[in-house]
Amino acid sequence: MSGWTRAFDYSGRSKRGDYWWFFLANIIVALVLGLLAKLISQLSVLQNLYAIAAIVPGIPLCVRRLRDAGKNWPWIFIGLVPIIGAIWLIVLLVMPSVPG
Repeated sequence: MSGWTRAFDYSGRSKRGDYWWFFLANIIVALVLGLLAKLISQLSVLQNLYAIAAIVPGIPLCVRRLRDAGKNWPWIFIGLVPIIGAIWLIVLLVMPSVPG
């Protein structure tokens, strides 16, 4: 997975598959940790640590994905706009790759 192996790399590009497979893997791990944390309360710390740790590779991967879609990195901040911003960011992340 290029998300974890290139966790601090803001240069280059990441294809749609790289981004969405990383996203799916994070969702699955978060769900499993969440279910285990409900059963074993001590695992809630591990769940929180994973959630924080997933941010580290997630931001550079999103920046690379936006670059691959032909947008500049500041477009990542569109997600901060309530309601419509998150939808707009998803649309940008789903866009096909731009040659170059």
